[in-house]
Amino acid sequence: MDKDIAKTLDRPIVMVGLMGAGKTSVGRALARRLGVAFVDSDKEIETAAGCSVVDIFSLYGEAEFRRVEQKVIERILDTAPAVKVLSTGEGAFITPAVRDVLLKNALTIWLKADLELLVKRTKSRDTRPQLLHADSRKILGQLIDERYQTYAMADITVKTRDESLRKTLDKVVDAIRKHINKGKENGSQKTC
Repeated sequence: MDKDIAKTLDRPIVMVGLMGAGKTSVGRALARRLGVAFVDSDKEIETAAGCSVVDIFSLYGEAEFRRVEQKVIERILDTAPAVKVLSTGEGAFITPAVRDVLLKNALTIWLKADLELLVKRTKSRDTRPQLLHADSRKILGQLIDERYQTYAMADITVKTRDESLRKTLDKVVDAIRKHINKGKENGSQKTC
């Protein structure tokens, strides 16, 4: 039973990766499967700011967005229940202060997708500030070059493909189980 995973954990599970990797859809499905709460950091930022992520970027710039994002993520991590699934924006884990907080206080999972899949999944959305009025393939390729090395610092990496949500979710659950068992084998006090 997958709900036993939630009983084993003592911290949130945080989904990281580029836009289009599946952080929100996989994160929401994972929360349902584990029987825990799901939180989307971008939605929480929009609620706190009273406007969309796109509007925050255009009105105040990326630096202000990252400042707000850090505060919101820290608040989410400090809010009960301790075990929940959090989906973050693609730049959150790249911000050193946010990454440090997540690596110390959460089980981080990088959903790694190739360029073709990211382009396919992001082409019909207008909610991606970096891709508005731009060559999405070029931007996403640059982001892969710039960010994949940092995302690789996550506790777990799961390669996503053009497959069903259920198949990706199964891979994530299996990876979490392996991570928990590895922690037990190493005699760690904390399992994750």
